[in-house]
Amino acid sequence: MKLRYFHLALVLAVILVVSIAEFRGHHFTRPPFEVFPDMNYQDKVKDQVTSSFFADGVAARPPIPGTVAEEMPAQNDYWATGKWDDTHWGDGIPVHETRDGAQALQIDVANMSRGRERYTISCEVCHGAAGDGKGIVSKYGLTTAPSYQQDRIRNMTDGEIFNTISNGKGQMLGYAYNIAIDDRWRIIMYIRALQRSQNASFDDASPEEQKQLQAKVKKPGT
Repeated sequence: MKLRYFHLALVLAVILVVSIAEFRGHHFTRPPFEVFPDMNYQDKVKDQVTSSFFADGVAARPPIPGTVAEEMPAQNDYWATGKWDDTHWGDGIPVHETRDGAQALQIDVANMSRGRERYTISCEVCHGAAGDGKGIVSKYGLTTAPSYQQDRIRNMTDGEIFNTISNGKGQMLGYAYNIAIDDRWRIIMYIRALQRSQNASFDDASPEEQKQLQAKVKKPGT
């Protein structure tokens, strides 16, 4: 009895599939039946179409009177391109103002903090918290993000890294559309800090830190 019902259900399923597939490629005069038509007919503005919502029938609206056009940076501006000229990448972080003493330190700390925040949001998922290329995506088979600790990237100029962030490289998409120019430079500041943190030398330590390190070194014969 159970086998009979199974065969009956199988025959009905086959008939249903064949019936549906048979209509593929056919043209009908009446519109098809749609279970969820809202996905095809959404209340949104599309390019180059009319709209009954506005009195003039035009969907794309002109700018509001008094709108100020965004001033785009000059193409040969190092701050905006990372290049000193048409063929050479530049070096240096042009994001912060030049100040003296404690004020300069406060500005640098603020920029570094902002760079870390933006890095965590946009970069850490692939490149990892330590910049070692072991972000969360590496646990799901995506292992193409390079480590910043490679000599190749250590030796890259700041301008070339800026260009990579802006325009992308390989499988990495560009972030110029959603990361402000100054924030891209701040991210580079933080990347340089990550590189230094994994490759620091004795001379990089402050005088006080050097004394503490020397005190921990066991002298020969003691």
